[in-house]
Amino acid sequence: MTRAMRLSTHITQHTSMTNRNFLRTGAGALVLTALMACGTGLTDVNRNPNHPVDAAAAALFTNATRTTVDRWLGTTYDWRGGEFLAQHLAEVQYTDEDTYIRLARAYMTATFDGTYFQELEDLKKVISKGVAASDPGTWAPATVLKTWSSDFLTDSWGDIPYAEALAADTGGTTKPTYDAQQAVYADFFTTLDNAATVLTGGASASLGSADPIYGGDPAAWAKFANSLHARLAMRIVNQDPGTASAELLKAFAAPGGVFTSNADNAELKWPGDGVYDNPFSASLQTRDDYRMSNTFMDILTGYSDPRLPIFADTTDAGIYAGAPNGVDAPTAQPFITNASRVGRIFFPGATSYTNYGGSGAILPSELLTYAEVEFIKAEAAARNMGGLNAAQAPAFYAEGIRASMEQWGVTSAAAITAYLARPEVAYQGGLAGLKQIAIQKWIALYGDGGNAWFEWRRTCQPSTVTPGPAATENYVPRRFYYSQTEVSVNGANVDAAITNQGTDNFGTLVWWDKPANAPTCAGLNLNLP
Repeated sequence: MTRAMRLSTHITQHTSMTNRNFLRTGAGALVLTALMACGTGLTDVNRNPNHPVDAAAAALFTNATRTTVDRWLGTTYDWRGGEFLAQHLAEVQYTDEDTYIRLARAYMTATFDGTYFQELEDLKKVISKGVAASDPGTWAPATVLKTWSSDFLTDSWGDIPYAEALAADTGGTTKPTYDAQQAVYADFFTTLDNAATVLTGGASASLGSADPIYGGDPAAWAKFANSLHARLAMRIVNQDPGTASAELLKAFAAPGGVFTSNADNAELKWPGDGVYDNPFSASLQTRDDYRMSNTFMDILTGYSDPRLPIFADTTDAGIYAGAPNGVDAPTAQPFITNASRVGRIFFPGATSYTNYGGSGAILPSELLTYAEVEFIKAEAAARNMGGLNAAQAPAFYAEGIRASMEQWGVTSAAAITAYLARPEVAYQGGLAGLKQIAIQKWIALYGDGGNAWFEWRRTCQPSTVTPGPAATENYVPRRFYYSQTEVSVNGANVDAAITNQGTDNFGTLVWWDKPANAPTCAGLNLNLP
């Protein structure tokens, strides 16, 4: 059974049309659980007879997977936030996100609050049920997914409620303290290490078809845990290179290993049934305000990148062109026709304004890819970290590019070889090589705007990412304002977090964000406050 079929059968078949909307809330998980318990016999699909899993845990896991992927790789945070901050995309009608107006406190409050109240709450329950049942095949995947989601929180806001969060329903506080990002990262590393160990230690595929990413496969989840461990280890390299190197070594040597091919990619393949579609594709049914950014298009066209016709469509004039970031609406409007839309791979078959014949409804959402792992290895090697050495960097770098090309559907080996031989692309080593790795990773992260933004903050590459003339700040934001809800009801702990890390604004650097220590940022004026 394919991943798309797993998601479709576990969500769509178990949910009537009248109940589908309830899946967007915690109540939906209860509705789904009730339906599964009504004598349909379908509950057996999700149970390993040798290691039964609580049906409620299975339903919660399915729902939490969908909502957390939608949260971070969907329209609100990713395509209307991260992709503009990383400048893969630009806005050509409603430019408030691209000028940072709608990224202020009120707009991002729902993202911060909803993550805790919805998917993290569901995942906490899955973990509790799995632990109570002594079933690592249930709780360990949930801890990996919880870490993946929690990382978006801390990388976007800095210090966050963590150790005391989600405890109110079991007698804990309703006003959790904010953990320092350094402590949060330390727990991430421990959590992922433990997950990989138990997943490779005889865990059963308990979740089965309730897991729309890997079908409950413990070995696949172990690889995801280790690959995520490597991502997070590299994230802190400018703040704590010693710990970064040690954690990279742990990740690369951990039981189960890291991703070794695109077949390992952590991805959610959407059924595309009109209800559970790729969330960005779904938004394109009625919106036409996204265009490719000049920043992205200049690199894609300048490098004659074979991914260009996949990433982007031509303009009405039949050429590839980008739009400027951070301009006002009147300035942006001509680019509705004069700049490239995203590629047809993202579009549904039809929209309210034209028929694209696209397949975007079933386009997978990529949580972490083999290509990214190879770029992490390339950078680790270039820095002589994680047990790797500089002589290994060129091969990892080239494999990262090749993996990204193949992931996106470039089928011509000759085209990939020619691209790798281009002077801008052929690995140069030293500082130039580090910049090349960063830029190629930024390209490969198209569609994951959050991580592209995090990586840009860490590396300052490409250096052409700068705020536009109508932006509210003269620097690219480094974090988001804290939730208005938290300011109102948990103000003392928010104030303590602000005291710990700095003013609650776009310009405060989170713990790992140290451009002064980043060789690829040297000599650049970031205009930070």
